Amino acid sequence: MKRRDFSKNLSWAGIAGLIGVPAVFSRKMADGYVPLALQDPDPFSLFDKDPEMTVLNDRPWNMEAKAHLLNDSITPNKYMFVRNNGKVPQNVHIENWTLTIDGESAKTKKTYTLQQLKSRFKQYTYQLTLECGGNGRSEFDPPAKGNQWTVGAVSCAKWTGVRLRDVLNDVGIEDSAVYIGYHSADTHLSGDPNKEPISRGVPIKKALQNETLLAFQMNGNDIPLVHGYPLRLVCGGWPASTSGKWVNRLSIRDKVHDGPKMGGSSYRVPCETIAPGTKVDDQNMCIIESMPVKSLITFPKTGAIVPLGKKLSINGHAWAGELEVTKMEYSIDFGSTWTPCKLNPPVNRLAWQQFEAEVAFPKKGYYEVWGRATDSKGKSQPMVLPGWNPKGYLNNACHRIAIKVV
Repeated sequence: MKRRDFSKNLSWAGIAGLIGVPAVFSRKMADGYVPLALQDPDPFSLFDKDPEMTVLNDRPWNMEAKAHLLNDSITPNKYMFVRNNGKVPQNVHIENWTLTIDGESAKTKKTYTLQQLKSRFKQYTYQLTLECGGNGRSEFDPPAKGNQWTVGAVSCAKWTGVRLRDVLNDVGIEDSAVYIGYHSADTHLSGDPNKEPISRGVPIKKALQNETLLAFQMNGNDIPLVHGYPLRLVCGGWPASTSGKWVNRLSIRDKVHDGPKMGGSSYRVPCETIAPGTKVDDQNMCIIESMPVKSLITFPKTGAIVPLGKKLSINGHAWAGELEVTKMEYSIDFGSTWTPCKLNPPVNRLAWQQFEAEVAFPKKGYYEVWGRATDSKGKSQPMVLPGWNPKGYLNNACHRIAIKVV
C-alpha cells in the first residue's frame, strides 16, 4: 500500500486536526516526513486477510477474494470479502453493548444487553450465503459507478446467534408492521455523528424467517470487528447490505424503511428492462430482494495447464438467493453444449451448494470452462451479462476459467 499524498503546505495545526491531538516534538520532524498516523495501514494484517485478496477502496475499506481463494465449503475470515460504507467503529466494549428495538409498529420499546440476548433466547447456527449486490459490477458496459467488484464479493460462513423472530416477538409486533430497519455503530466518512453511513432493512416476512439471525459468532468464534463485532444482523440470500454490522438498534416500521441507502438507485434496479446507459426515475426502481442464481468455479485457478489425455477435476459453489440450485452444468465449447456436474444439496436453507465434475478435452489447445447453475424455479444463469442497470447490480453471468491443454 502506498502512502497517501501528503501536502507540503499542510500546517502542523492541520496535521493535529487530522490526527485528533497535537503532534508533540513536531518541530523536530524532518522535512517531508509523513507521520505514521497518516500513512495507510496494511489491511491484510489489520483485518487478518490473505495477501492475495484485492483491495478496492480504503475509504471506506472494501476488498474481495479471487475465485480460487473461495474453494472452502465454509468461508474462513481470511478469504471473506469486506464491504463497508462508513468507518469501522473503534473501542468496542461488549460489556456496555446494547440492542434497542423500537419503531412505529413495536408494541413496546426494549433494550437488551449481549448477555441477555445470549441467555434469554435459544441459539442457532446456520451457514448463510452473503453476496454484495454489486458483485460482478466491473463487467457492465457502460461502466456503473461504485466499487468495481469482479467475482469475489461472496461468502458462506457459519453464523451463530439468536433468531431475530424470537427477539421481535418478545418486544411485540403490531399488525401494521411492514419492515425492519437497522441502525449501527459505524460512523459516516465525513465524521458527522448525526449522519448514518447506511441504514437498510428487510420486509417483516424476511425478518421472521428461521435463518434470519442476530449473530455474535462467525465460524465458532467472535465475529471479527470488520465483519460486525460484537453483533450483526444476518439475512442470508439477500444483498449483504441487508445484513447490518455493529447493530445497536432495530426499528419495526409501519412502512418500507427509509434510512440511508434505501432510496434512489441504492440497491435498486429498474423495475423493467432498459437500454444500457438509460437514466431511470427513482419511482421506477425496485428494491433488490432475493439474489439471483449464480455459481463460481473455485478449482482450478484460471490459467491451469493440463496434459492431453488427463481429465481435469473442477469444483465450486452454486447458490440462488431464497431458492435452491437444482442443476449445475459445465461447458467447454463456449456454451454450445452442456454437461451435468455432481451437485450436493445445501447443508441448510440459504447455504451455497458444492459441485464437482471431471472434464475431458478432445485435443491440445486453449479452452474455457464455463459453469451454469439452474434454480428450483427453472431459471438458469445467462451466458452473457444480464440487464444493464445504473449501479451495476445482480451480474449473474456464467463464471468461466481459462485452460490450456498441452
